[in-house]
Amino acid sequence: QVQLAESGGGLVQAGGSLRLSCAASEHTFGRYTMAWFRQAPGKEREFVAAISQFNIRTDYAHSVKGRFTVSRDNAKNTLYLQMNSLQPEDTAVYYCAARVGPWADYSDHTLADSWGQGTQVTVSS
Repeated sequence: QVQLAESGGGLVQAGGSLRLSCAASEHTFGRYTMAWFRQAPGKEREFVAAISQFNIRTDYAHSVKGRFTVSRDNAKNTLYLQMNSLQPEDTAVYYCAARVGPWADYSDHTLADSWGQGTQVTVSS
């Protein structure tokens, strides 16, 4: 099972940017569909963005479309999330997740095979 480790979270003012990274332990990183989820206090974990196994397709939650960009570097076994125009409602713990093969329904976070430990993103107004 792949091990995942997020980094890059922090405190930023509204309108600012952050770039999250998720380092994977396996050299077979390319076979995983990768996704970002987030969880705010008192709320359920929600889908943010995902990228398919071979960089063919990206998907975004409506709330982040046009502001966030997901990408991956399979040579470095790393997933990224560039977050621009951050707003206070983006405040949450952000998790990366991996699934071997396709991910049929991103709203179902239980389909993940592996999770990172999470990184806190706080956006002040």
